[in-house]
Amino acid sequence: MAAADDATFASTDDLDDEEQEAVQDLLFRLADDELVLAERYTEWQVRAPTLESDISMANIAQDELGHARLWYEVLKDFGYDETDLIWERDADDFRHSTLVEQPFAEGDWADAIVRAYLYDVAEDLQLHALENSTFEPIRDRVGKVLGEEDYHLEYATNWLKRLAADDEGRENVQDAVDRLYPYALTLFEPTDEDVEATIVESGLRGEDLVELRDTWHDRVSDFLESIGIEVPGLDLPDQYDVHISPDELPEHLGRDGDHTEHWESLLDEMTEAYDELGRDYATHIMDDDE
Repeated sequence: MAAADDATFASTDDLDDEEQEAVQDLLFRLADDELVLAERYTEWQVRAPTLESDISMANIAQDELGHARLWYEVLKDFGYDETDLIWERDADDFRHSTLVEQPFAEGDWADAIVRAYLYDVAEDLQLHALENSTFEPIRDRVGKVLGEEDYHLEYATNWLKRLAADDEGRENVQDAVDRLYPYALTLFEPTDEDVEATIVESGLRGEDLVELRDTWHDRVSDFLESIGIEVPGLDLPDQYDVHISPDELPEHLGRDGDHTEHWESLLDEMTEAYDELGRDYATHIMDDDE
C-alpha cells in the first residue's frame, strides 16, 4: 500500500487490492446513505407542514438521490452496474447507517428536521475531509455535493430554531434528539477496522471516523444546547485514540450489513415497480456513459 503523502490515484488502475477495497467501502458508505435518506425524505411530499417545506423537502430528496448517483457512478469503474448496486442487491449488502432507514415518527416534522440536521452536519464534515482525497474521482465530485449540502444544513438549522422557539416545539425536538441520536452515532462506525485504517493511511479521507465523530458531537451539542435542547454526552474511556464503539450505540449499526427490521420493507418499496415489471436492468438513476 502506498503512503498517503506519495500517492495520488487518477483511476482504479492505480490502486492495489487493499486500496481498491478501501475505495469501494468508502463509496458504498457515501452512496447508500444518500440513496436511503432520499427515499425516506420522499415520504414527506404533500405531508410537510407548509407548501414551502413540502417543495423544499422534495428538492432535498432529489439532491440526495443525485449525490447517490455521483458516488454509484464511480463504483461502475469497479465493474458494477445499477442493477448490481440497487435493484437486485441483497438487503444485507447495503452499508448505510441505520439512522437513514428509520421510519419517521408519524406526523412528526421535528423528527424529519432533527434527522436532517444530525445527518447534514456529519455529511458536511465528511465531505470536507474528502476535499483532498488521494482518489481523484472522489475529490472531483466533492465540490458539487458540498454546494447543495450547504443549503440542506442551513435549511435544517433554520427549522430547528423555529421549532425550538416555543415549549411544545422544543419538547418535540428533544424527543426526536433522544430517539435519533444513538442512530446518528452509527454514521461514524467502520464497516471494517482494517479497511478503515487503509482509507486513512492512503489519504482517501483526511480524517478518521473517531476524529469526525468527536468534532460532530461538539458541533451538534453546541448548537442544540444553544436552542435549549439537551444532547447526550459521549462517555468514552481515557486515552481514547482508537475506534471503540461507545455504549450508547443501538443494536443495529448498518455499516456492517446488520440493519433494523425497517430496512427490508423500505427496500421492497424502493424496488417494487422494478420487480413487478419483471425487469433485469435499469437506467433510472445512473446514465450510461454515452
